[in-house]
Amino acid sequence: MAKIATREAYGATLAQLVEQDDHVLVLDADLSGSTKTAMAKKVRPNQHFNMGIAEGNMMSVAAGMAAQGNVVFASSFAMFATGRAYEQIRNSIAYPQLNVKICASHAGITVGEDGASHQTIEDIALMRGIPNMVVMVPADAYAASAAIQAAYAYKGPCYVRLGRSAVETIYPQHEVPFTLGKGNVLRQGKRIAVVACGIMVHEALAAYDALKQEGMEITVVDMHTIKPIDQQLLVELAQTHDLIISVEEHSIIGGLGSAVAEVLSEHAPCRLIRMGIKDCFGESGTPDALLAKFHLRAADIAEQVRAHWKK
Repeated sequence: MAKIATREAYGATLAQLVEQDDHVLVLDADLSGSTKTAMAKKVRPNQHFNMGIAEGNMMSVAAGMAAQGNVVFASSFAMFATGRAYEQIRNSIAYPQLNVKICASHAGITVGEDGASHQTIEDIALMRGIPNMVVMVPADAYAASAAIQAAYAYKGPCYVRLGRSAVETIYPQHEVPFTLGKGNVLRQGKRIAVVACGIMVHEALAAYDALKQEGMEITVVDMHTIKPIDQQLLVELAQTHDLIISVEEHSIIGGLGSAVAEVLSEHAPCRLIRMGIKDCFGESGTPDALLAKFHLRAADIAEQVRAHWKK
């Protein structure tokens, strides 16, 4: 399988969109080489704007451009796109429901050696809490391309979370089932369901393979849209499984696990274990070392399954 970073897929898809639509405008906060919006700039330089290290201003300009009938993609690192520019996103983009797509790269602890200051583990919570905002976390490059296409087609504000590191592809190219608000069941099992997003989908699938050899077949779901979340699927999982495990490269507060817990508590009470960053900051280290430290590897998921399968 190919290993491609979701930010690479974003840049390639964005380049296609600016070439086919003069009303697609791209804004970046002096990080176009890292966010990969430089690919779009190379194709249509007059549709790409470097706003400098001024993320709040970038979001305000994006709002103005969208108000003129354009589809605007605004990018930076997730730490700066959601943190520094939160007020402008809330008041200038989401409140008037403008057609701005915030595509933020370098999210989560797999930013690695850059350390806690750059490892955004609160961005899903921040964006998910804003009314009118759609939140997507694609699992691989092909899903990321589908997410960008879905964001382009959707009329309103979107947040797309992208990663720094290359990840193996899960879906066949050009054949990604991607519908906003609908999760994908990748493996159908019984008793225990693992609901994951982003790179944690890979770990969930690896856990499935290991557990299957031991006679335990679990269900694995790629919940690529955190908001609106697939309520129907979650209720079905709760009614057919004894336990649901949510797995995310994000704080367990306000992210995927919280979204799942909200649905289950209101519509289908079921035991839930939330795996993610447990109310602490990240630290400097390699992506693999950090995933191991925060117990987010396939072995950690498998351990949870084994402990509860016996019960």
